[in-house]
Amino acid sequence: MDLALLSYLILAFGVIMYVILDGFDLGVGILFPFARHHADRDLLINSIAPLWDGNETWLVLGGTLLFAAFPAAYSILLPAWYIPLIVFLFALVFRGVAFEFRPRARRKWVWGSAFAAGSSVAAFAQGVILGSFVQGIAVEGRAFAGGPFDWLTPFTLLTGVALATGYALLGATWLIIKTEGAVQAWCYRIARRLMFALLFFIAAVSVWTPLADPAIAARWFGWPNIAYLSPVPVVTGVMAYALWRALQARRERAPFALSVGLFLLSFFGLAISLWPYIVPRALTIWDAASPPVTQLFVLVGVLVMLPIVLGYTVHTYRIFRGKASAEIHY
Repeated sequence: MDLALLSYLILAFGVIMYVILDGFDLGVGILFPFARHHADRDLLINSIAPLWDGNETWLVLGGTLLFAAFPAAYSILLPAWYIPLIVFLFALVFRGVAFEFRPRARRKWVWGSAFAAGSSVAAFAQGVILGSFVQGIAVEGRAFAGGPFDWLTPFTLLTGVALATGYALLGATWLIIKTEGAVQAWCYRIARRLMFALLFFIAAVSVWTPLADPAIAARWFGWPNIAYLSPVPVVTGVMAYALWRALQARRERAPFALSVGLFLLSFFGLAISLWPYIVPRALTIWDAASPPVTQLFVLVGVLVMLPIVLGYTVHTYRIFRGKASAEIHY
Protein backbone atom coordinates (compact mmCIF):
# COMPACT_ATOMS: atom_id res chain seq x y z
CA MET A 1 0.00 0.00 0.00
CA ASP A 2 1.28 3.47 -0.92
CA LEU A 3 0.84 5.16 2.45
CA ALA A 4 2.14 8.54 1.24
CA LEU A 5 -0.40 8.60 -1.58
CA LEU A 6 -3.21 7.61 0.80
CA SER A 7 -2.20 10.39 3.21
CA TYR A 8 -2.10 12.85 0.32
CA LEU A 9 -5.60 11.88 -0.84
CA ILE A 10 -7.00 12.27 2.68
CA LEU A 11 -5.22 15.65 2.98
CA ALA A 12 -6.73 16.74 -0.34
CA PHE A 13 -10.17 15.60 0.83
CA GLY A 14 -9.80 17.62 4.04
CA VAL A 15 -8.75 20.72 2.09
CA ILE A 16 -11.72 20.37 -0.26
CA MET A 17 -14.13 19.96 2.66
CA TYR A 18 -12.70 23.03 4.37
CA VAL A 19 -12.82 25.17 1.23
CA ILE A 20 -16.45 24.28 0.53
CA LEU A 21 -17.84 24.34 4.07
CA ASP A 22 -15.89 27.21 5.60
CA GLY A 23 -15.90 28.88 2.19
CA PHE A 24 -19.63 29.52 2.16
CA ASP A 25 -19.72 30.86 5.72
CA LEU A 26 -16.77 33.16 4.99
CA GLY A 27 -18.72 34.20 1.91
CA VAL A 28 -21.71 35.12 4.06
CA GLY A 29 -19.38 37.32 6.11
CA ILE A 30 -18.07 39.00 2.95
CA LEU A 31 -21.65 39.80 1.90
CA PHE A 32 -22.67 40.93 5.40
CA PRO A 33 -21.96 44.70 5.01
CA PHE A 34 -24.02 44.84 1.82
CA ALA A 35 -27.27 43.72 3.49
CA ARG A 36 -29.65 46.67 3.61
CA HIS A 37 -31.33 46.32 6.99
CA HIS A 38 -30.34 45.32 10.51
CA ALA A 39 -32.79 42.39 10.47
CA ASP A 40 -31.29 41.19 7.20
CA ARG A 41 -27.82 41.15 8.74
CA ASP A 42 -29.17 39.17 11.70
CA LEU A 43 -30.60 36.69 9.22
CA LEU A 44 -27.27 36.32 7.43
CA ILE A 45 -25.42 35.54 10.66
CA ASN A 46 -28.12 33.17 11.88
CA SER A 47 -27.92 31.19 8.64
CA ILE A 48 -24.39 30.02 9.57
CA ALA A 49 -24.30 30.44 13.36
CA PRO A 50 -24.92 26.74 14.21
CA LEU A 51 -22.40 25.55 11.61
CA TRP A 52 -19.40 27.84 11.28
CA ASP A 53 -17.20 26.45 14.08
CA GLY A 54 -17.74 22.85 12.99
CA ASN A 55 -16.72 23.79 9.45
CA GLU A 56 -13.29 24.82 10.73
CA THR A 57 -12.68 21.28 12.02
CA TRP A 58 -11.44 20.44 8.52
CA LEU A 59 -8.74 23.12 8.78
CA VAL A 60 -7.39 21.44 11.91
CA LEU A 61 -7.46 18.04 10.20
CA GLY A 62 -5.56 19.35 7.17
CA GLY A 63 -2.90 21.14 9.21
CA THR A 64 -2.34 18.17 11.51
CA LEU A 65 -2.05 15.72 8.63
CA LEU A 66 0.39 17.96 6.75
CA PHE A 67 2.57 18.26 9.87
CA ALA A 68 2.59 14.54 10.67
CA ALA A 69 2.52 12.90 7.23
CA PHE A 70 4.60 15.41 5.22
CA PRO A 71 6.97 17.11 7.72
CA ALA A 72 9.46 18.20 5.03
CA ALA A 73 6.71 20.08 3.19
CA TYR A 74 5.45 21.57 6.46
CA SER A 75 8.94 22.83 7.35
CA ILE A 76 9.19 24.62 4.00
CA LEU A 77 5.67 25.99 3.62
CA LEU A 78 5.25 27.35 7.14
CA PRO A 79 8.18 29.83 7.04
CA ALA A 80 7.26 30.77 3.47
CA TRP A 81 3.78 31.80 4.66
CA TYR A 82 4.39 33.14 8.17
CA ILE A 83 2.85 36.55 7.47
CA PRO A 84 -0.27 35.52 5.48
CA LEU A 85 -0.89 32.61 7.88
CA ILE A 86 -0.74 34.90 10.92
CA VAL A 87 -3.07 37.38 9.20
CA PHE A 88 -5.42 34.53 8.31
CA LEU A 89 -5.52 33.14 11.86
CA PHE A 90 -6.02 36.55 13.49
CA ALA A 91 -8.84 37.24 11.05
CA LEU A 92 -10.53 34.00 12.11
CA VAL A 93 -10.11 34.99 15.77
CA PHE A 94 -11.75 38.40 15.23
CA ARG A 95 -14.53 36.71 13.30
CA GLY A 96 -15.16 34.16 16.06
CA VAL A 97 -15.19 36.83 18.77
CA ALA A 98 -17.71 38.83 16.73
CA PHE A 99 -20.07 35.84 16.71
CA GLU A 100 -20.07 35.82 20.52
CA PHE A 101 -20.16 39.57 21.19
CA ARG A 102 -22.43 40.98 18.51
CA PRO A 103 -25.79 39.62 19.83
CA ARG A 104 -25.08 41.08 23.29
CA ALA A 105 -23.37 44.35 22.34
CA ARG A 106 -24.96 47.78 22.39
CA ARG A 107 -22.95 48.91 19.36
CA LYS A 108 -23.62 46.00 17.09
CA TRP A 109 -22.01 47.75 14.12
CA VAL A 110 -18.58 47.40 15.77
CA TRP A 111 -18.79 43.62 15.99
CA GLY A 112 -20.60 43.40 12.67
CA SER A 113 -17.65 45.21 11.11
CA ALA A 114 -15.25 42.81 12.84
CA PHE A 115 -17.24 39.86 11.48
CA ALA A 116 -17.20 41.22 7.92
CA ALA A 117 -13.55 42.28 8.04
CA GLY A 118 -12.44 38.98 9.56
CA SER A 119 -14.30 37.03 6.90
CA SER A 120 -12.95 39.12 4.02
CA VAL A 121 -9.35 39.16 5.24
CA ALA A 122 -9.37 35.41 5.98
CA ALA A 123 -10.68 34.64 2.49
CA PHE A 124 -8.19 36.97 0.82
CA ALA A 125 -5.26 35.56 2.85
CA GLN A 126 -6.21 32.02 1.83
CA GLY A 127 -6.22 33.10 -1.81
CA VAL A 128 -2.80 34.70 -1.44
CA ILE A 129 -1.44 31.50 0.09
CA LEU A 130 -2.94 29.50 -2.76
CA GLY A 131 -1.36 31.80 -5.34
CA SER A 132 2.01 31.56 -3.63
CA PHE A 133 1.73 27.77 -3.67
CA VAL A 134 0.97 27.73 -7.40
CA GLN A 135 3.75 30.15 -8.36
CA GLY A 136 6.29 28.10 -6.39
CA ILE A 137 8.41 28.30 -3.24
CA ALA A 138 12.16 28.99 -3.20
CA VAL A 139 13.83 25.85 -1.85
CA GLU A 140 17.49 24.92 -1.31
CA GLY A 141 18.56 21.71 0.38
CA ARG A 142 15.02 20.84 1.52
CA ALA A 143 14.67 24.19 3.31
CA PHE A 144 12.90 27.45 2.52
CA ALA A 145 15.38 29.80 0.83
CA GLY A 146 13.20 32.80 0.06
CA GLY A 147 12.33 36.04 1.81
CA PRO A 148 9.42 36.96 4.10
CA PHE A 149 7.51 38.69 1.29
CA ASP A 150 8.01 36.22 -1.56
CA TRP A 151 4.28 35.46 -1.30
CA LEU A 152 3.39 39.03 -2.23
CA THR A 153 3.19 39.27 -6.04
CA PRO A 154 0.61 40.50 -8.56
CA PHE A 155 -0.38 36.89 -9.21
CA THR A 156 -1.06 36.15 -5.52
CA LEU A 157 -3.07 39.37 -5.17
CA LEU A 158 -5.16 38.20 -8.12
CA THR A 159 -5.75 34.78 -6.57
CA GLY A 160 -6.60 36.44 -3.25
CA VAL A 161 -9.38 38.47 -4.83
CA ALA A 162 -10.45 35.48 -6.93
CA LEU A 163 -10.88 33.18 -3.93
CA ALA A 164 -12.75 35.85 -1.96
CA THR A 165 -15.08 36.27 -4.96
CA GLY A 166 -15.64 32.51 -5.13
CA TYR A 167 -16.41 32.36 -1.42
CA ALA A 168 -18.88 35.23 -1.82
CA LEU A 169 -20.63 33.25 -4.58
CA LEU A 170 -20.81 30.20 -2.30
CA GLY A 171 -22.21 32.42 0.45
CA ALA A 172 -24.84 33.94 -1.84
CA THR A 173 -26.03 30.56 -3.10
CA TRP A 174 -26.09 29.21 0.46
CA LEU A 175 -28.27 32.13 1.50
CA ILE A 176 -30.65 31.35 -1.35
CA ILE A 177 -31.29 28.02 0.41
CA LYS A 178 -31.59 29.53 3.89
CA THR A 179 -33.63 32.69 3.22
CA GLU A 180 -36.81 33.77 1.49
CA GLY A 181 -38.57 36.90 0.34
CA ALA A 182 -36.64 40.11 -0.27
CA VAL A 183 -33.35 38.76 1.11
CA GLN A 184 -33.50 35.73 -1.15
CA ALA A 185 -34.25 37.94 -4.18
CA TRP A 186 -31.20 40.05 -3.30
CA CYS A 187 -29.09 36.89 -3.12
CA TYR A 188 -30.22 35.80 -6.58
CA ARG A 189 -29.20 39.17 -8.02
CA ILE A 190 -25.81 39.30 -6.34
CA ALA A 191 -25.07 35.63 -7.15
CA ARG A 192 -25.46 36.34 -10.88
CA ARG A 193 -22.93 39.18 -10.67
CA LEU A 194 -20.52 37.13 -8.60
CA MET A 195 -20.75 34.23 -11.05
CA PHE A 196 -19.52 36.41 -13.92
CA ALA A 197 -16.77 37.88 -11.74
CA LEU A 198 -15.62 34.40 -10.71
CA LEU A 199 -15.58 33.18 -14.31
CA PHE A 200 -13.38 36.16 -15.21
CA PHE A 201 -10.94 35.28 -12.43
CA ILE A 202 -10.92 31.57 -13.38
CA ALA A 203 -10.08 32.54 -16.96
CA ALA A 204 -7.40 35.01 -15.83
CA VAL A 205 -5.67 32.52 -13.53
CA SER A 206 -5.97 29.75 -16.14
CA VAL A 207 -4.18 31.92 -18.72
CA TRP A 208 -1.62 33.44 -16.36
CA THR A 209 -0.47 30.16 -14.81
CA PRO A 210 0.80 28.36 -17.95
CA LEU A 211 2.30 31.59 -19.31
CA ALA A 212 4.31 31.99 -16.09
CA ASP A 213 5.35 28.33 -15.73
CA PRO A 214 6.55 26.35 -18.78
CA ALA A 215 6.14 23.06 -16.91
CA ILE A 216 2.43 23.73 -16.35
CA ALA A 217 2.07 24.82 -19.99
CA ALA A 218 3.64 21.55 -21.12
CA ARG A 219 1.36 19.59 -18.78
CA TRP A 220 -1.80 21.12 -20.28
CA PHE A 221 -0.88 21.74 -23.91
CA GLY A 222 1.57 18.96 -24.73
CA TRP A 223 0.40 16.00 -26.76
CA PRO A 224 -1.51 13.78 -25.88
CA ASN A 225 -2.41 15.61 -22.64
CA ILE A 226 -4.26 18.34 -24.50
CA ALA A 227 -6.63 15.73 -25.91
CA TYR A 228 -7.28 14.18 -22.50
CA LEU A 229 -7.63 17.48 -20.61
CA SER A 230 -9.60 19.55 -23.12
CA PRO A 231 -12.95 18.46 -21.55
CA VAL A 232 -12.05 20.30 -18.31
CA PRO A 233 -12.67 23.86 -19.58
CA VAL A 234 -15.65 22.61 -21.60
CA VAL A 235 -17.26 21.09 -18.50
CA THR A 236 -16.51 24.30 -16.59
CA GLY A 237 -18.36 26.32 -19.23
CA VAL A 238 -21.32 23.93 -19.19
CA MET A 239 -21.50 24.09 -15.40
CA ALA A 240 -21.37 27.88 -15.45
CA TYR A 241 -24.22 27.96 -17.97
CA ALA A 242 -26.24 25.55 -15.80
CA LEU A 243 -25.61 27.83 -12.80
CA TRP A 244 -26.85 30.83 -14.77
CA ARG A 245 -30.00 28.97 -15.79
CA ALA A 246 -30.63 27.81 -12.22
CA LEU A 247 -30.34 31.39 -10.94
CA GLN A 248 -32.63 32.67 -13.68
CA ALA A 249 -35.20 29.98 -12.88
CA ARG A 250 -35.04 30.86 -9.14
CA ARG A 251 -34.15 27.32 -8.12
CA GLU A 252 -33.03 27.07 -4.50
CA ARG A 253 -30.60 24.18 -4.09
CA ALA A 254 -29.12 23.80 -7.57
CA PRO A 255 -27.12 27.10 -7.53
CA PHE A 256 -25.18 26.07 -4.42
CA ALA A 257 -24.45 22.59 -5.81
CA LEU A 258 -23.28 24.06 -9.13
CA SER A 259 -21.11 26.65 -7.35
CA VAL A 260 -19.48 23.81 -5.43
CA GLY A 261 -19.00 22.06 -8.78
CA LEU A 262 -17.06 25.07 -10.11
CA PHE A 263 -14.79 24.91 -7.06
CA LEU A 264 -14.22 21.18 -7.53
CA LEU A 265 -13.33 21.66 -11.19
CA SER A 266 -10.89 24.43 -10.26
CA PHE A 267 -9.35 22.16 -7.63
CA PHE A 268 -9.07 19.38 -10.19
CA GLY A 269 -7.32 21.74 -12.61
CA LEU A 270 -4.89 22.75 -9.88
CA ALA A 271 -4.14 19.10 -9.12
CA ILE A 272 -3.44 18.43 -12.80
CA SER A 273 -1.07 21.39 -12.98
CA LEU A 274 0.97 20.51 -9.89
CA TRP A 275 0.87 16.70 -9.58
CA PRO A 276 2.82 14.99 -8.00
CA TYR A 277 4.39 17.89 -6.09
CA ILE A 278 3.41 18.86 -2.56
CA VAL A 279 5.96 21.70 -2.72
CA PRO A 280 5.73 22.75 -6.38
CA ARG A 281 8.82 22.00 -8.44
CA ALA A 282 10.75 21.03 -5.29
CA LEU A 283 9.33 18.02 -3.40
CA THR A 284 6.94 15.31 -4.53
CA ILE A 285 4.59 13.70 -2.03
CA TRP A 286 7.01 10.78 -1.68
CA ASP A 287 10.04 13.06 -1.15
CA ALA A 288 8.26 14.90 1.67
CA ALA A 289 6.57 11.93 3.33
CA SER A 290 7.42 10.81 6.86
CA PRO A 291 8.64 7.22 7.42
CA PRO A 292 6.11 4.42 6.75
CA VAL A 293 5.75 3.65 10.46
CA THR A 294 4.77 7.26 11.16
CA GLN A 295 2.45 7.30 8.16
CA LEU A 296 0.70 4.17 9.39
CA PHE A 297 0.38 5.53 12.93
CA VAL A 298 -1.15 8.78 11.67
CA LEU A 299 -3.47 7.07 9.21
CA VAL A 300 -4.92 4.76 11.86
CA GLY A 301 -5.93 7.79 13.92
CA VAL A 302 -7.25 9.68 10.91
CA LEU A 303 -9.28 6.73 9.65
CA VAL A 304 -10.86 6.39 13.10
CA MET A 305 -11.66 10.09 13.43
CA LEU A 306 -12.68 10.82 9.85
CA PRO A 307 -16.00 8.92 9.97
CA ILE A 308 -16.79 10.60 13.29
CA VAL A 309 -16.18 14.07 11.86
CA LEU A 310 -18.18 13.24 8.73
CA GLY A 311 -21.03 11.85 10.81
CA TYR A 312 -21.05 14.91 13.06
CA THR A 313 -21.06 17.21 10.02
CA VAL A 314 -23.93 15.40 8.31
CA HIS A 315 -25.94 15.26 11.54
CA THR A 316 -25.42 18.97 12.24
CA TYR A 317 -26.52 20.03 8.78
CA ARG A 318 -29.54 17.75 9.02
CA ILE A 319 -30.58 19.16 12.40
CA PHE A 320 -30.28 22.78 11.25
CA ARG A 321 -31.80 22.32 7.81
CA GLY A 322 -34.59 24.62 6.67
CA LYS A 323 -34.89 28.40 6.57
CA ALA A 324 -33.02 30.65 8.97
CA SER A 325 -34.82 33.16 11.17
CA ALA A 326 -33.75 36.66 12.20
CA GLU A 327 -35.56 36.29 15.54
CA ILE A 328 -33.60 33.25 16.78
CA HIS A 329 -30.22 34.61 17.84
CA TYR A 330 -26.93 32.76 18.11
